[in-house]
Amino acid sequence: MFKRFRDPKLAEKIVRHIRRLAPSYTVKICHVCGTHEWTITHFGLRSLLPSTVDVIAGPGCPVCVTPAADIDAAIQLALEGVTITCFGDVLRVPGSELSLLDAKARGGDVRIVYSVGDAVKMAKQETSREFVFFAIGFETTAPSTAIEVLKKPPPNLSFLMAHRLIPPAMELLLGIGDLQIDGFIAPGHVSTIIGMKPYQIFPEAYGMPTVIAGFEPLDVLFAISMVLQQIREETPKLENEYKRAVTPQGNVKAQKLMQKAFTTISTEWRGIGRLPDSGLTLNEEYEKYDARKRYDMPAKKGRDLLPGCQCHLIMIGKMKPNQCKLFMKECTPESPKGPCMVSIEGTCRIWVSSR
Repeated sequence: MFKRFRDPKLAEKIVRHIRRLAPSYTVKICHVCGTHEWTITHFGLRSLLPSTVDVIAGPGCPVCVTPAADIDAAIQLALEGVTITCFGDVLRVPGSELSLLDAKARGGDVRIVYSVGDAVKMAKQETSREFVFFAIGFETTAPSTAIEVLKKPPPNLSFLMAHRLIPPAMELLLGIGDLQIDGFIAPGHVSTIIGMKPYQIFPEAYGMPTVIAGFEPLDVLFAISMVLQQIREETPKLENEYKRAVTPQGNVKAQKLMQKAFTTISTEWRGIGRLPDSGLTLNEEYEKYDARKRYDMPAKKGRDLLPGCQCHLIMIGKMKPNQCKLFMKECTPESPKGPCMVSIEGTCRIWVSSR
């Protein structure tokens, strides 16, 4: 199946079609998915495009947009004796002063898990310890957190909620006055959960061509050509290139689980600011599993950006990694200054790994 979506001859045909569709002026097509950026960079798709078609990366990395204040909260708990369970790519993300890896080096119990289910198993096996699952991710991973919350996890487990929602971030980008966006490529993984309806606002209210795409090279090239076709015909609409995985209604069961477990709230995005209705917190019925309430942790302001770090501009597509003065100088995967160089879905890390 993968070979079909990596066929060089078909790619050549699509690229020729893209070149015919490309206008004489520059258009910028924004994606909001770390996996899309990996595909684009790893397969060198930008080098195939005409000079007037620029594909830019938006805030599609969940670890990257997690504010320093959330990292700081996890670090505080770890240093106070609570066991923090988290995904591996959050371990080295800088907080205001330290990372979770630093906290581990100072004696904190920080453990990498592959799923929230691993955290549940640990809590059941070690009943004398307090566990917190650092719940990071977009709509793709939020349902798995919801399932464990609704199953009523062991009493020694709570959740540090840091889930974020993609459509509000896309809408934010359109409100940035000096940021040119002429079309969106919407993330396939997220769309398998939420379906197509949440994106309808972009062509209808903003006149923005929007195409949901899969993650193979031909998926992305097809999506680019579909956006360019809409631009040429001046007919902005929502299209689904990823029909083999995304349905118009999405995963209704997963949506119901999220609605039962979570409430939508306004929340901070690292280096970007507070976005309305862009995060999830536990519903009142499940507040006893909220780590912030359990450990009486009032909201604190964190330091999202270290001196010179341009992650906030890279995450909204205003800058490419090689335009940052720190890129592969002071900021490297071994010594990251910002989250974009840490996470496997971070644009800077992807650019380094594909060099």
